[in-house]
Amino acid sequence: MVRFLNDNVFFKRIIMNRIVLIGNGFDIAHGLKTSYANFIEWYWEEWGKRLRNGKSKLEEDRFSSFKLKNGLGVAAWYLAWSYCVKENPVLPWTNKEIVAIAQQEQGLCTYTSKSEFFDKICNHLQTKKWVDIEDIYYAFLKSSRDPKQINDDLDFLKDKLINYLKSLPQFAPNPIIQKQILAPISKEEIAIESMDVWKETMKIRMKYDKSKWDHLIEGYILNKKNPHYSFQSVEYFIKTYGLDIVNGKVDESACPTFRLPDNIMLLNFNYTNTADVYLPHVDKFSENHIHGTVSKPESVIFGYGDERDDEYEKLMKKNNNEYLRQIKSFRYLDASNYRRMLGFIESGPYQLCIMGHSCGISDRTLLSTLFGHQNCISIKPYYHLKEDGTDNYQDLVCCIARNFSDPRLMRDRVVGKERCEPLGKDKNDEKKPQK
Repeated sequence: MVRFLNDNVFFKRIIMNRIVLIGNGFDIAHGLKTSYANFIEWYWEEWGKRLRNGKSKLEEDRFSSFKLKNGLGVAAWYLAWSYCVKENPVLPWTNKEIVAIAQQEQGLCTYTSKSEFFDKICNHLQTKKWVDIEDIYYAFLKSSRDPKQINDDLDFLKDKLINYLKSLPQFAPNPIIQKQILAPISKEEIAIESMDVWKETMKIRMKYDKSKWDHLIEGYILNKKNPHYSFQSVEYFIKTYGLDIVNGKVDESACPTFRLPDNIMLLNFNYTNTADVYLPHVDKFSENHIHGTVSKPESVIFGYGDERDDEYEKLMKKNNNEYLRQIKSFRYLDASNYRRMLGFIESGPYQLCIMGHSCGISDRTLLSTLFGHQNCISIKPYYHLKEDGTDNYQDLVCCIARNFSDPRLMRDRVVGKERCEPLGKDKNDEKKPQK
């Protein structure tokens, strides 16, 4: 990009954009139980409800089968739980307990697990207290002689996940998160290699007339009676400080208007619409559900996306397209979302903000495109601040690094912790004792 800096045409169209990566931690920060652990717990809860009201001697789905013993009629389902409640009148059995009894009580029914894939998910969750379904899927796919079976298992799980997410309650927007999404870009967050681009952006903005400033500010004025930004403040700022603005010799808080992103795209990896409420409805802001949304189940992409994995080329050489059916790189071609993302990152320099995305290798193909692009000038992680006062900034940076082929570039572009913030919380919260 630097080689174009003397091109006046380039100066006329230079912009400063922002992409916000939205991951599962974003929904969790809103109190939504969207983790895979929550989902698997819900699956067994639904089985508990089903067994309370069993309609046949054999109750089953693709993963699980519960069959009443010979000699027991359908009424045995109801009578069994009624008996349990009689024995424990103070504390009725929960749906989870009902499933556990049905799996273990040999005199009542026979339980059969029908999927090694799902067993692995449940066992991992039981021992580790967390699980990454897409990682486990890919491990099974690589060793599978029957890719259709594992793909069909994943499709069944995807349908269940969509139903679960649809059942989640409403949430309350977090004003701090909206402030973080719409925040001005700081010079201190820009990579050293991109500092010339930053300076040229400042030079061009000094030449903006009122109409251009009004267009930039549009959407950032969240309260019309008490606007956060105004042309008058910019005009005064330029007249007072002049070229000191370009050279970074002015306190950035003096005029945050000067550093607003031209365009913002929320690149949502979740299937929910939680993030959509945060952007004002103006052309400069857009939402991109890169993996689809539960409102359109056919759009949901649930699989794996790491073309740099050593085993990926082996899958390509198997000459069996079933091995590639759930690979994200191919599923992106089903819709225009990936192309829209590419158009956005090609349109000009951009800061990448990470909100709740783990940056794991199951999305490495896409993330390496974003992190390594010549127009990426900054990567700012918003970390999770835990109740005990610790955070996951270091873990997040390690995961980000795995998506780079050039470690030097990573160290330049990733914003240091002292310039970062906890997602949805004030920076000062770190200094307060956690309850």
